[in-house]
Amino acid sequence: MEILLLIALMLATAKLMGYLFERIGQPVVLGQIFGGLLIGIFFETNPVIGQFSNLGVLLLLFIAGLESELEEFKRVGKQSVIVAGTGVLVAFVFGFAVAYLFVPFHEAILYGAIMTPTSVSITVKVLMELRKLNTKEGTTILAAAVVDDVLGILVLTVAISMIKGGEINYGSLVEVIVSVSLLLFFFLYFGPELADRAFRAISRIDLPEAETAFALVFLIVFAYLAEHLNLASILGAYLAGLALGQSSKKKGIMDHMNILGYSLFIPLFFVEVGMRIELSYILHAGLFAGLYTVAAVLSKILGCGLGARLSGFDWGSSIRIGIGMIPRMGVELAMLAVAMDSGIIGSDALTVAILMVFTTTVITPPLLKWLYSR
Repeated sequence: MEILLLIALMLATAKLMGYLFERIGQPVVLGQIFGGLLIGIFFETNPVIGQFSNLGVLLLLFIAGLESELEEFKRVGKQSVIVAGTGVLVAFVFGFAVAYLFVPFHEAILYGAIMTPTSVSITVKVLMELRKLNTKEGTTILAAAVVDDVLGILVLTVAISMIKGGEINYGSLVEVIVSVSLLLFFFLYFGPELADRAFRAISRIDLPEAETAFALVFLIVFAYLAEHLNLASILGAYLAGLALGQSSKKKGIMDHMNILGYSLFIPLFFVEVGMRIELSYILHAGLFAGLYTVAAVLSKILGCGLGARLSGFDWGSSIRIGIGMIPRMGVELAMLAVAMDSGIIGSDALTVAILMVFTTTVITPPLLKWLYSR
């Protein structure tokens, strides 16, 4: 019963704080995160709420996929690779350079790797609020984030292999490259037609919300498949949404997913993000954590912004893309957990990572809104 009451409190806080922040001209998502920060002072999250939250972020990326146009996604493919590639390179160099001032060489390599991925769930929500998600900039950010996470995982795989064995484990590296190549190829070229056929058949099932239920099944199965291939689950969720978004059932699925997501799971996700932020860690963060966080912010603005400019965007769009790629969250903390489990980095890295996650999560929404309002 206590869990249900906590969920009720989280939902009420999400809506009230979101409304309050919207009234003062700030993104709704920022209000939800701050609401979670306040709740986190008095209550702790738990595994049940964690699973609700996990489904929330999957639904958010699934809905983003539903709203994306596949042809636009393909059209910005080359630009997204350039944006992601320069962003990962600059972030790794910045992360390594700052860390090497404070920690040994092998740990500095890991800190560089942990800085590379982008977590676009925050950016996606802000772009949705601003009705800018289905623009060339929004699509580029989403596609670049997919490439970004894959490159980040590759960098971490290489780093851990070098540190543990003294050499690169080419088997693991090839496995990741093959897995993501097959997944992207399947979804981009066969996914839409297969999804359309499947949902034409499912529509014959004369039961309430059968299509909505099977959309959830598709979402969860492909998120699991991506994770099973050592990729981010949100990648599978986004690609499943992208495939279903090209089917004739798009509008009905999207309407019901919006109701399901925004009434329960997505607000819980953003509130739980705030609850997980440990204020004590942030207050005790030292010079290293501060410099590392500043480097994390600047590296994406400079790296991804430069990549966008090189791929043909004007300076205004390039800066917006760079700022949209700032947030760090799930993939980074998962990578940190892998490194800590490997025994090659200490638990004190948690303080550094949490300050980076907190800062990049909080500053991105108002920065994006300010840039688009100009």
